Amino acid sequence: MERRYGYERVDTCEEAVTLLSEGGMESRLLAGGTDLLVEVHKDGASWDRLIDVSRVAAIRNITEEVGAIIVGAAVTHTEIASSDLIREQLPALAEASASIGSPQIRNRGTVGGNIANAAACADTLPALVCLGAVARIVTPEGETEIGVGDLVTGVNRTTMPAAGIIRDFRIPKPADGTEMAFVKLGRRQAQSISRLSLACMGRLDAEGKVADLRVTPGACTSQTQRFDAAETILLGQTPTEELVQKAGAAAAAQMVEIAGRRWSTAYKEPALTALVERGLRQVLGIAEVK
Repeated sequence: MERRYGYERVDTCEEAVTLLSEGGMESRLLAGGTDLLVEVHKDGASWDRLIDVSRVAAIRNITEEVGAIIVGAAVTHTEIASSDLIREQLPALAEASASIGSPQIRNRGTVGGNIANAAACADTLPALVCLGAVARIVTPEGETEIGVGDLVTGVNRTTMPAAGIIRDFRIPKPADGTEMAFVKLGRRQAQSISRLSLACMGRLDAEGKVADLRVTPGACTSQTQRFDAAETILLGQTPTEELVQKAGAAAAAQMVEIAGRRWSTAYKEPALTALVERGLRQVLGIAEVK
């Protein structure tokens, strides 16, 4: 028998939090609904009520403030990918959003849902972690902030506070001269689901040495994080092809150290090496090896 469930539409985050706090009822937030639709078709509805936050104005905008870009949790992937502000200031996030699923999914799916549902293949996750994004969350006790890297702790696991809702993401503006890249390996070109992805960003100083570098793979460890083994090889150095290759190998070794060896390692180890090399060449201005 098909399960029926309730539906409520709210106009503010605080209204959503009040409904989420009600005892004796399993509630789920609805923004884009792309993940919920898959869940309904696969297992049927597992909740008592949907709380529709898609019209909450406070989570629908992309804005700029001193030192940061603010991206609302209900902003769609299409809106991020087509935003002039994001494309100029945070191109890795624009590229990650543009790579998600199909046009239909990008038109409906939201960045907040991509993070809160914590799928292993969430494409915006490595980009946001690499960029140092902080999620600003409304809870029954007030507002709290959690770095995206600490918010998503594993596949479908987060540290979201009880009855909390992500309002937006605060993303620090990168320093002048910073270059970024997002690269991805999927099973196929259409509606590609990530098998591996990588967000990286770097900056050279006046002497041509690496002043800042961040290497953040996705879909290869349970918790998305920066790979410092690759970063330290190049920091303070004049970038060369040899160092880039060493960094790629170091990233693959760190993945194995974190995740262990499993059936997919034979594929992911050389693939991640190549992915990191490609991303580093892009951000550090090194010609690709033919």
